[in-house]
Order: sequence, then structure tokens, then C-alpha cells
Amino acid sequence: MRIGTNLDSSGMAPLEDARAEAVKNAARGFDSGWTNQFPNGLDALALLPYFSDGPAELGTAVVPTYPRHPAAMATEALAVQAMTGGRLTLGIGPSHKVMIEGALGLAYSAPARHTREYLEVLKPLLRGEHVKYSGEFFTVDTQLSAPTPPPSVLVSALGPRMLEVTRELAEGTIAIWVRPDLVADYLVPRLGDGARVVVGLTVSVTADPDGTRERVARNFSMIGDLPAYRAVLDRGGLDSPADALVVGDEADVLRELARFRDAGTTDLIVHPEGTAEEKERTLEIVAGLER
Repeated sequence: MRIGTNLDSSGMAPLEDARAEAVKNAARGFDSGWTNQFPNGLDALALLPYFSDGPAELGTAVVPTYPRHPAAMATEALAVQAMTGGRLTLGIGPSHKVMIEGALGLAYSAPARHTREYLEVLKPLLRGEHVKYSGEFFTVDTQLSAPTPPPSVLVSALGPRMLEVTRELAEGTIAIWVRPDLVADYLVPRLGDGARVVVGLTVSVTADPDGTRERVARNFSMIGDLPAYRAVLDRGGLDSPADALVVGDEADVLRELARFRDAGTTDLIVHPEGTAEEKERTLEIVAGLER
């Protein structure tokens, strides 16, 4: 199991600090670093070359599809792939209705069908192929220069239909708010052999696990109101995002991370939670996990 960390793309902190942290985490032995497209943050994909001194794999987890035509996504992804020496993993997803319609005023219709068409256009463009396509959402007749090997593509697939699309057209999924049982019993069987199962996970080595859970439940209360996340929480028997935390002392945390590994998780994206000291200790402990 490969282990990565978040790269701060929120735009709220100095980028120099985020880059220094990425370099430090690479030296600790972390395998990857991942940006996320915050609603008011920096461009998660365009930012990745800034972290080229960091971990070996640089990924997005994730870039929303509806605001960006697949040809535009492919153009930028190929540029980032070239600038990072072939280290890009492109994570994409439909995001949520409240973000796409509410914030951007774009129609958020049929996300599984939209994602299927998106991948049917995106993947061959990344390979440098001529794409002539006419579908429900996209009509394309173009070809891009692809001077580097194409990046692999992951999808933020949580529901059965999205996982079916991912199995057919992508290299794996990026999931969040899940526990090891859901990985083993739901995600892995639906994706099949060879697929990447990347799990975003909030982790805290702390002497106050109850306080950490209460803080996360409070700070992420809106998660349970987003249909895709509500469905995956319900599927895993979880009441709130706080139930998906890995939190406790060193032994507790290492034991839980090993459960994710044994369940078939191929990659973790670790988000440390707590005080500055707790975050630092968490990263040190996680870096030492037997892969």
C-alpha cells in the first residue's frame, strides 16, 4: 500500500510553506502528494508542478468535471504531465450539485452518464488519439499533441453506477468517508483486479480521541447533507464523517491503517488532524507503517 499526503491548494496559506512540507514528507518516505479543488481555492491541477521537489507521484483528488471540457482538461493534464516528468495521476469527479449548480450555475444532470462520456473523450485525447465523438453531453472532433506517456486517471466513484463506469474506463477510484469493511466488501469487488483503490483518510495520533471526533463532526457537519457522501456513509453504517476517522494512540492508528491495507486499499491519502504537534506526530507514525 502506497501512502500519500494532502498538498495545500486552499490558497489560505503561503505556498512556500506547502512546498516545504511536501519536500519534508517526501524525505519521510511518503509516496505521493495530492491537491484538491476547493471551491474558492487555487487550480488543483495547474498547481502540481510547483511541488515537483516533493513526492514521486503528484495527483489531484479531485478536479470537478462539469466546469471543464474534457479537451481542456486533457490539454492541461498533458502540460502538467510534461512539466512534472510523467508523475501525474489525474483524479476527476462530478463534484456535488450544490457546488456545480448552486455556486457555478451549471446544470448538474445525470452525473454517471456525464462521467462516462467525459472519460470516453478524455482518455483517448490523453493518448494523443484523434477523437470524433457525438454524445448527449459532448460533441468533439479534435486531437491533441501528447509528447509524454499519458497520466493514469482515477474517478471519485462512490455509487454503484459510478463504480461501473470507473471499472470500464479508468484506472481506479478515489474514495472518502469509508472504513475498511466497505473497501473490502464493496469497492474492491466492484472495481476488479488491478484497479487502484485510493482512500482519503483523516488521521490523528492523539490522547483526546473523543475531542477530535467532536471537532471533526462539527467542522464537517455539511458532509452528511451531500447526497453522494450521505449514501456512502449510510452504506458503511456510519452516522457522520467523524465515524470514518482513524484516531487514537500510536497502536490504535497503526492497527487501523493496517486494516485498510489488508482490505485491499492500494493507496492512502492521509490528512493529519489535531494540534501542530499532533499533526507532526501523526505523520511520523504513519510514515513508519509497514507497507
